[in-house]
Amino acid sequence: MRNEVACAVCGLLGFLASNKAAPDTVDQVYNALHCVRHRGPDERGTWHDQHLVVGFNRLSIIDIEHSHQPLRWGPPEAPERYALTFNGEIYNYVELRAQIEQAHAAEFDDQRIFRTEGDGEAIVAAFHYWGPAAVQRLRGMFAFAIWDTETRELFLARDPFGIKPLFLATGPGGTAFGSEKKSLLELLPAVGLNDSLDPRALEHYTVLQYVPEPETLHRDIVRLESGSYATVRPGAEPATIRYFTPTFPVRPFTPGSAASRYREIAAALEDSVAKHMRADVTVGSFLSGGIDSTAVAALAMRHNPKLITFTTGFERAGYSEVDVAAESAAAIGARHVVKVVSPSEFIQAIPEIVWYLDDPVADPALVPLYFVAKEARKHVKVVLSGEGADELFGGYTIYREPLSLKPFEKLPRRLRALAGALSERIPEGTRGKSLLHRGSLTLEQRYYGNARSFSDAQLRAVLRDFRPEWTHQDVTAPLYDRSRGWDPVTRMQHLDLFTWLRGDILVKADKMTMANSLELRVPFLDAEVLAVAERLPFDQKITKETTKYALRQALGQIVPPHVLNRAKLGFPVPLRHWLRGTELYDWAQQQIVESRTDHLLDKSAISEMLVAHRAGTSDHSRRLWTLLMFMVWHGIFVEDRIKPDIQEPVYPVSL
Repeated sequence: MRNEVACAVCGLLGFLASNKAAPDTVDQVYNALHCVRHRGPDERGTWHDQHLVVGFNRLSIIDIEHSHQPLRWGPPEAPERYALTFNGEIYNYVELRAQIEQAHAAEFDDQRIFRTEGDGEAIVAAFHYWGPAAVQRLRGMFAFAIWDTETRELFLARDPFGIKPLFLATGPGGTAFGSEKKSLLELLPAVGLNDSLDPRALEHYTVLQYVPEPETLHRDIVRLESGSYATVRPGAEPATIRYFTPTFPVRPFTPGSAASRYREIAAALEDSVAKHMRADVTVGSFLSGGIDSTAVAALAMRHNPKLITFTTGFERAGYSEVDVAAESAAAIGARHVVKVVSPSEFIQAIPEIVWYLDDPVADPALVPLYFVAKEARKHVKVVLSGEGADELFGGYTIYREPLSLKPFEKLPRRLRALAGALSERIPEGTRGKSLLHRGSLTLEQRYYGNARSFSDAQLRAVLRDFRPEWTHQDVTAPLYDRSRGWDPVTRMQHLDLFTWLRGDILVKADKMTMANSLELRVPFLDAEVLAVAERLPFDQKITKETTKYALRQALGQIVPPHVLNRAKLGFPVPLRHWLRGTELYDWAQQQIVESRTDHLLDKSAISEMLVAHRAGTSDHSRRLWTLLMFMVWHGIFVEDRIKPDIQEPVYPVSL
């Protein structure tokens, strides 16, 4: 028996019928798998019993012979009791298997508890012995379904941070679930639902630039939230439970403890990277030139001296970290691959990218991410990346805002209100106007993530059905309720974990890499790394001079000096310039003219925004991009007017 490792990267899809599954349900699920073919080009198949049909497209990370899905497992008296369909990787599966074998080997006499050496059996065996509490012991990224053939109950779970997606649709016919929304759209008739749009989700998208969980732009399809599991019985609604709720038990530094606390951070990250390197295929690493991705790549080099790093950028000055990334790769000794994206490539790829996204995400950085993933797939099947470091360690510049607004906290409420009223009288562009306005607001009023672009007045001008009661507080108020009494930076981090991170950062990371059948692993988003990050006090995250203070101190001996204190840049896009010039202006104008969204958007107002942006009187780039991405999405998924050219993978194995 070979030494199999994590192997379950796939696109899963299933349908649990309210009664018995109709004879044609198997074919319906199999055909709908075509929509998730990019998530698993190595194998495609289905399995069913009288109630459940599951399908999967699998990306082979190890020998395909031992890794078919669903994976069947059970105790000696019922060796095939459970059927597991699994998307993701469990990085502590070796340790979990050892725990289970030590505690339960006697029950199996001379039989083996595990028939493979992979991580899938660790999940289902853990579920058998520990029930739903098993998900809290899993260290990794996952979305999975376990069907118990004895109790006729379906168990669905998603990882704490939301690295892997899982969509649900429940109606009179049953419950459909899957890795991608587009596959569930194919099954809505069987579920007994329709594909109508959700106007509230649309307004949330325009405000936040992503659709917040659990919503989607389709009224009858939702997402199982990150850090949650659900149980479903035939004919019943899913019962959802949240199992992951970070508490941020801050522990101040004591005199002389700084060095040991920094070592603790470095050790946790090094251990996480080591576990994320477990694979039988070559693992590469994205490298943007910043501290997060450089730290991951440098630690990965300790386990694979032949590591390949990948970066992307644009030809326009100021919008590329190619040179810095190359310098970092040379400093750690990695082979480095660069992809430069031209404006024409950028435009041509947009319909395809939006198709892969399922719902629009108005973050232009996902376009270069798509291209660097496409380049990386020519060399590797797995890449590491630095997502999550900012949310865990305090990396966003906006987290320093409480320092600048601290004087306002000492003012009586009446004086703060006067400051806000004064700010409204100050002309636009005048220095200090924004500071006065934001200083007059509470944290709950002023901060709801990184992506705010429309004011209410601007939104009212472009949305036909603007509803002032549908605000960001629909999303943020419950999160702020959970964080009462915490310091402001921790509250902002906590909010971003459940909004920006899972709604934007991880969606684009998962969708753009899976679009290229490439598996992305994110070592910062690990339970043990979170444990050390949660305990950091305010002053170890943000100072007047820098962000991620403790992390920078911890990585001093790991990352090259030229990276250690660099400002965050990432994969920036020259969107503002391109929408004013020949690169994107004509394309944007064409989208507005051809889009059939007149019942939802005031297209004349959007055209005026585009003209004003080109004239340089206002910077509407992010607002325009938000609306343009929705128009392209609507053209694909509603109008059927835009037809992306999606490549067809080859399935070498057929079941």
